[in-house]
Amino acid sequence: MNLVQTPDYRESYANSVQVRVSVWDFMLVFGLASSESPDQVTIRNHHAVFLSPQQAKALWNVLGQNLSQYEQAFGTLHLEPQNPSFQQGPVN
Repeated sequence: MNLVQTPDYRESYANSVQVRVSVWDFMLVFGLASSESPDQVTIRNHHAVFLSPQQAKALWNVLGQNLSQYEQAFGTLHLEPQNPSFQQGPVN
C-alpha cells in the first residue's frame, strides 16, 4: 500500500463529532465546541465526511482496537454525560 497526500490535504482539530445516518451512508460532522458561559455551548462545524456503512464499521473496529490499546497504556477514559439536545437524526 502506498499512502500519498493530495495537494489539498489538510489537518484540523475537532473536539465535537456529530454522527448522522441514512440508509446509504454515515456522515461525520467535525467541529469545535466552546463555552462562553456554563449554560451555553457553541459548536462551530468545519468539516463533514461521508462514509459507506462498510467503511463506518471498519472505522469503528480500528477506533475500538486503538482505544483499547490507549487505555491499557494510559488508563480508562471516562466520558462526560451527553447532552440530549445534541443528538442527531437522519441525514437530510
